[in-house]
Amino acid sequence: MNRQETHIKEIRELAKKFTPEQIESCIAQQMQEETNICGISGPTEHVINELSKAGFVRDLMDKGMSMTDAVRELAKRIRLVQMAFKEEKDS
Repeated sequence: MNRQETHIKEIRELAKKFTPEQIESCIAQQMQEETNICGISGPTEHVINELSKAGFVRDLMDKGMSMTDAVRELAKRIRLVQMAFKEEKDS
C-alpha cells in the first residue's frame, strides 16, 4: 500500500469514528498538548492535516453525501489548491 492510500484509509477511519465536533476537539488538543484522543500520532502538522481532512469528509457525510463521494470531493479540492499554487509558482 502506498503512502497516499494509507492517508486515505486513515482519513476514512477517522471520519467514520468521530463527529466533526470530536475531530475539532482533537485538533485543539493536538495544538495545545501535542497529543490527542482521536488516536492519531506523528508531527503536529501531519496530525492536524489528517484530522482536518477527516473533519471535512465527516461534515459532508453528515449532510447526506456518501463516504466515497465525500473523499472524492476532498481530493478534488486538494487538487484545485495544488493547481493554484503551481500556477502562482509558474508566474
